[in-house]
Amino acid sequence: MIELSVDDRGVAKLVLARPDKHNALSQALIDDLRDAAAKIAADPDIRVVVLAGQGASFCAGGDLGWMRDQMAGDEAMKRAAASSIAGMLGALNTLPQPVIGRVHGNAFGGGVGMACVCDVAVAADHVKLGLTETRLGLIPATIGPYVLARLGEAHARRVFMSSRVFDAAEAAALGIVARVVPADELDTAVEAEVAPYLQCAPGAVAAAKRFARSLGPLIDEDTVTRSIDALIAQWHSADAAEGISAFFEKRKPAWAVTS
Repeated sequence: MIELSVDDRGVAKLVLARPDKHNALSQALIDDLRDAAAKIAADPDIRVVVLAGQGASFCAGGDLGWMRDQMAGDEAMKRAAASSIAGMLGALNTLPQPVIGRVHGNAFGGGVGMACVCDVAVAADHVKLGLTETRLGLIPATIGPYVLARLGEAHARRVFMSSRVFDAAEAAALGIVARVVPADELDTAVEAEVAPYLQCAPGAVAAAKRFARSLGPLIDEDTVTRSIDALIAQWHSADAAEGISAFFEKRKPAWAVTS
């Protein structure tokens, strides 16, 4: 579900490799990402990480079939699944190496969360993004701490609850991505973000990143637990049951109003 390679400069490329599903986050992909993060964190020869998606999209969010399975499972299954998402995001967020996001195609729901755990994200100008959970009766729960840390509350509240799809320019204005470039210049722009780190002391970079995170919004065990609890609570809701059912039945959910 992922491809991990490291070049002779110490630049790791971590690629979501589920292109037929637009890199939607299944249990296998979540587990592979967390395992890859542990491997990267333990490798002193890796100096920079590029996080990318294979195929047409960066990441289309959570796999809805997987979510439906969790909603049908018992409490232990729900908690294990929610904890796995939160653990994966936390592992990426706390990597000692700088993480550069290469965002193309679509980035919805968890895809926005993935962009927000990057230290810098660069987007192609065609990208469409959205925190689309509420359209399905869900909420941006486990990604919430990272989205709020990146955007701040005021900016987050513009897009956190509406499921509105927005473009790359607005993503830059909100702070989700740092730069927007034409699609054919995306790799060059990513390389421009990578290059300065290859002139820096890796230990100092890791220490500076750790210090920066300590000065920013607190994402501790309690915060992560609250995000897990919020996701499980929403999985139990009538809204989620209706939203997911409507998606698979290819109909509008009961709350949708034609304007």
